[in-house]
Amino acid sequence: MKRPFIGLPTTTDPTTGDFYLRREYAEALHKAGATPVYLPLIPEIDYIRHVIAECDALVLTGSRSDVDPRRYGTTRHPRLRTVDLRRDEMDALLLQASEERRMPVLAICYGVQSLNVYRGGTLIQDIPSQVENPVLHEAPRGSPIAHHDIEIKPDSILRELAGSRRTRVNSRHHQAIDRPGHGLEPVAWASDGVIEAVLHTAGAQLILGVQWHPELSYDEDPFSRRLLAWFVAEAKRGRSSAGRR
Repeated sequence: MKRPFIGLPTTTDPTTGDFYLRREYAEALHKAGATPVYLPLIPEIDYIRHVIAECDALVLTGSRSDVDPRRYGTTRHPRLRTVDLRRDEMDALLLQASEERRMPVLAICYGVQSLNVYRGGTLIQDIPSQVENPVLHEAPRGSPIAHHDIEIKPDSILRELAGSRRTRVNSRHHQAIDRPGHGLEPVAWASDGVIEAVLHTAGAQLILGVQWHPELSYDEDPFSRRLLAWFVAEAKRGRSSAGRR
């Protein structure tokens, strides 16, 4: 079977306006058996429906920006960082188009926050100032990426992929899910109570959101490899059932 095409939205460089995406997303997905396709930030539904029609799955990537709090009905926290309105709108339209096609979605870091807001949930705007006794979810800039343990819900696909109820993940975020959106069930937590993963449970569409970065740890971490291999297999299954290419 041919490699499935997986769409990945890019991000915006705030200093130049250039679209870009860190290479590890594409490299890890290619190693896992997919053909990654970068999607420029053109938040127009006709364009998005056209390009999504050529994809088999969607990965909502991370971003250095924060989701605009107006999208979930609240005011800006003093520690909110740069907002990228174009990326916010792009994600919402991609999720709409993927929902129409019941396309598998994997949402990573900023991507899971964007997913949660799209489905009517809210966010913790700044973990260090809004969570009591937080673990280190984001190391200082220039330091090695932070790592911490997560507890995984029994009888979930994530627990099966991890091979245990507790594992260690990398971490690079200062925001997180507060109130889960419609149909999103929390399935993993950090020791400070921060939600680390959600699974879509309301309907036929497969959606998994993780707050960490499996693409960064793909080469050395078996859990990351199993997670991405599972997602690529789901993308292949969806293409096969649709009789595409």
